[in-house]
Amino acid sequence: SFQRVMGLKKMVDRWRNSHTHCLWQMTLGQRRNPYATLRMQDTMVQELALAKKQLLMVRQAALHQLFEKEHQQYRQELNQMGKAFYIERF
Repeated sequence: SFQRVMGLKKMVDRWRNSHTHCLWQMTLGQRRNPYATLRMQDTMVQELALAKKQLLMVRQAALHQLFEKEHQQYRQELNQMGKAFYIERF
């Protein structure tokens, strides 16, 4: 009978310790989660800024190519008419 009571007490103590440990792990996870979320948000903001910068560079390069192509086309049209751009040389 005494051994049975001691066995039950040990079992209750183990359950209580296990329950406390589980609660501690849950609160630890809840405390860690906001920091992970903030880090992820910060990373997303940085990636978005880099993506915008890359998009701007790509658009600038495409616009530069378009202007260069139009300039060459205009030069050819002027050349066919026997005319040319005035280019001042230093």
